[in-house]
Amino acid sequence: MPADEEPGLNVSIEVANESGVGVDELALVSVSRFALARMGINSLAELSILLMDVDAMTELHLKWMDEPGPTDVMSFPMDELDTARRPDEVGPGPALLGDVVLCPAVALEQASQAGHSLNDELHLLTVHGILHLLGYDHAEPAEERKMFQLQNELLDDWRDEREREAHRARLAAVDAAVLDVVAIEAGPGATATPGVANGAAAESARPVGRE
Repeated sequence: MPADEEPGLNVSIEVANESGVGVDELALVSVSRFALARMGINSLAELSILLMDVDAMTELHLKWMDEPGPTDVMSFPMDELDTARRPDEVGPGPALLGDVVLCPAVALEQASQAGHSLNDELHLLTVHGILHLLGYDHAEPAEERKMFQLQNELLDDWRDEREREAHRARLAAVDAAVLDVVAIEAGPGATATPGVANGAAAESARPVGRE
C-alpha cells in the first residue's frame, strides 16, 4: 500500500491556537497523524486541536468535569458522521473524531517539572487526548498501564521517525551542496556525474552508528 494511502496519514486536522502561546503547530499535526495512522484510523476522519488559555480551560474544566482550576488536556469525542453531504454521494462521510483541547500554560509547568520542553509536553498531551477520543482511559490501574504504555510507544516511534526524516534531509542537503561544488569547479556548461557526487556526499555525511 502506498504511504499516502495508509490509514490516518491523510486525516484532516485543524489546529486553532487561542492560548497566546507560540507552539509548533506542524509538529502537533505530525504526531496526531502518526498516532492515528498507527491506530488504523480511516483517513476520512477529522480531528480538531484547540489550544486555550488558563481562563478558558478553567471554565471548560468546571463545566464538563465539575472540577476547579485549569487542566492540561481534555478530550471531547464526537463519533458522528457528516450529515451535510449530498444523499447521492457514494461512500461514508468524514468521521468526526472530536476535539483535543490543550492548555499550554499548564503544560509549561508540567514540562518544567518533567525536565523537558513545552513542545515535548504538548506532543505527549496530544497523543494522550487522541487515545481518550479512541476510547482509552486510565481510571483503573490496568487501564492506566495499557494506555500509558501505548502512549509512550507512539511517542517514541514518532520521534524515531522524525529523526530518520531529519537525517535523510541532511544527506539530501549534502548531496545538493556537493553537486553545486562539482558543477562550479567543472566550469560553465559542464554537468556533474550524479553517481560520483552522490557517493562523495554519502561518504562525507556517513554517521557513526544507527541511521
